[in-house]
Amino acid sequence: MKTKLYCLLLVSALLAGLHLASAQTTNLGIAPAGNQTILFWQSSAPNFFLQSTTNLASTNWVNATDAVPVTAFTVSNTAPGRYFRLGVNATLGMALIPASAFILGDQADTNHNGDAAPTAVLVSAFYMDTNPVSYFQWQGVYNWATSHGYGFDNPGAGKAANHPVQTVDWYDTVKWSNARSQQLGLRPVYYTDAGLTQVYTNGDVTPYPDWTASGYRLPTEAEWEKAARGGLNGLRFPWGSTISETQANYFGATASHSYDLGPNGYNATGSFGGTSPATSPVGSFAANAYGLCDMAGNVDAWCWDWYGTPYAGGADPRGPASGTNRVMRGGDWQSGADVARCANRSNALPTTATNRTGFRCVKTP
Repeated sequence: MKTKLYCLLLVSALLAGLHLASAQTTNLGIAPAGNQTILFWQSSAPNFFLQSTTNLASTNWVNATDAVPVTAFTVSNTAPGRYFRLGVNATLGMALIPASAFILGDQADTNHNGDAAPTAVLVSAFYMDTNPVSYFQWQGVYNWATSHGYGFDNPGAGKAANHPVQTVDWYDTVKWSNARSQQLGLRPVYYTDAGLTQVYTNGDVTPYPDWTASGYRLPTEAEWEKAARGGLNGLRFPWGSTISETQANYFGATASHSYDLGPNGYNATGSFGGTSPATSPVGSFAANAYGLCDMAGNVDAWCWDWYGTPYAGGADPRGPASGTNRVMRGGDWQSGADVARCANRSNALPTTATNRTGFRCVKTP
């Protein structure tokens, strides 16, 4: 028993520096309990799960299926002795968007978007962050990244920790996604070489994506719109065909659009203190049918695609091979109801970083 305890305590020490994307840190503790052993960690870190191996030199870590959750986790003292570590649930805080066909584009207001002609698209299943990346989440990964060789154009900003990060350009979000992946031991998506061996960590370059990688990435434009619609089709917004400031953070202008129910002006949820930017805390408004918040308004969301028109249909389209501007979707706290529509297409130079610009990640299952 002493040998087993020693091994477990060793792993606890090794895990002391493990960080989550949310900037949490936790340790694996141990206590004997008769012919069993109690392993415990802080309850504020629910996205950990218990794994074990019988050989620290091995990469074969398996989930501890005999772990029984109590106030801590109790595992059996089986031979041979085992080492334990905490694995991370990489999809915590994400929603699974099911594979399906849908109509990408504007079916309600074709006069608004000449570049959004309806197109049949088939999108494979993927996970998406339920909220825009918050300033708190950004800082946790950013601090890890800058101490591990990453360089960013902008440090990012946020009105408060629970508000979306903003003032990040496209290159920042791609590198941050790679850092988030590496921090959790996942294979990054973006590389600087066609052989996919050099992880993209610095500079402003067009990266090569490994679409099969397990890590985090920006959504394609088609993925973003499918997720925003929440399984509904042909409607202006994730919930229906009208919008009000009880549903999203945008700039109300009821005289401009019949579907804008206002009230007029900046949304009170984001305007607390009367200071700019008028972002609202992530998750302030009801989620769509997929469980996603802020798919309309708050901050514009960077997408992977180069902007081009018309956009491609078919299976899992990923935009033009080259271009000048990258696509942004979703609208923001300073834009009107028309920009918050599911089909609206915005675009900007990838070096653009404003207090209206944020992002969220997706992940291949």
